[in-house]
Amino acid sequence: MPYALFCDDAKLSKSYPTEADVWKLASDSGLVTDVESKDGQPAPRRMLDNDYEIRPCQAEPGECPEKNERDAQAEKDFQLLLKGR
Repeated sequence: MPYALFCDDAKLSKSYPTEADVWKLASDSGLVTDVESKDGQPAPRRMLDNDYEIRPCQAEPGECPEKNERDAQAEKDFQLLLKGR
C-alpha cells in the first residue's frame, strides 16, 4: 500500500511506495525535527512539524507511486548536480 504526507485529512504529497520514502521526502523538505527521546533512549526520535503525518493511502487514478519515487530521486540528483557546479 502506498503512503503520503497528510495534514488533518488533506493529502499534501504524491503517493510513494513506502513510508520510508515519504519520511525521506519530508526530511529533504525540512519538515522533520529531531527531538530528545523519551525513556532514556540513546538516539533522538524524528517528528514531523506542524501536525503533519504519514499515512497509508490510495494512489490517485493513473498515479504510479514507484514513478513518483523515481522522479523525486531524479530531481534530488539534478539539484545536487547543479550545486556541484
